[in-house]
Amino acid sequence: MVAASSPGPAVAMLLGIATEQGRAPALVAATGIACGSVMLNLGTLIGVGLLLAEAAWAMTILRWLGAGYLAYLAWGAWRKALSPPRINAAEVAPRSLGRHFLAGFLLQVTNPKAVVFWLAIASVGATAGGGVGIVALFVLGAFAISFACHGAWALLLSAGPIRRAYGRARGWIEAGLGTFFLFAAYRLATSEINETS
Repeated sequence: MVAASSPGPAVAMLLGIATEQGRAPALVAATGIACGSVMLNLGTLIGVGLLLAEAAWAMTILRWLGAGYLAYLAWGAWRKALSPPRINAAEVAPRSLGRHFLAGFLLQVTNPKAVVFWLAIASVGATAGGGVGIVALFVLGAFAISFACHGAWALLLSAGPIRRAYGRARGWIEAGLGTFFLFAAYRLATSEINETS
């Protein structure tokens, strides 16, 4: 939830859609982003599962990559806390609801931050040992969390007072995110994961 809630390209796009075209198109784009998260989730689960079936050492590499990525997110959040960059609404041309959905979907599946995030999640063995039900729950959870977070951004960013309040508290929010990401990186790097050969 922390990663899905943090501002990035998707939030900039949603800001542009919400302020220029309203809440309904922004929510449709948020749905596209959530579906893109599901595609990344499934691709990561399938790819990581195949890799781990062939090489147990890959879990350690993925765990370290995930920890490195979380540390990178912590550094970025603290940097934004010290000197918050201005968030500008992305320029979004008027389009149909279907095109808003596609724009959100394509943005998410081509976002390197999202790809590395799902690799970090997979590196902790989120569905290891689980059956089809656990995998299905994990995928549905990915959609629900992504849609809830991006949908909330779509709703909130269409209101002027919310945008101003976020701007005032942004430094504290980013500092909290940086602390959380660093703690998560430490836990991931030092955790012992049962590896099977």
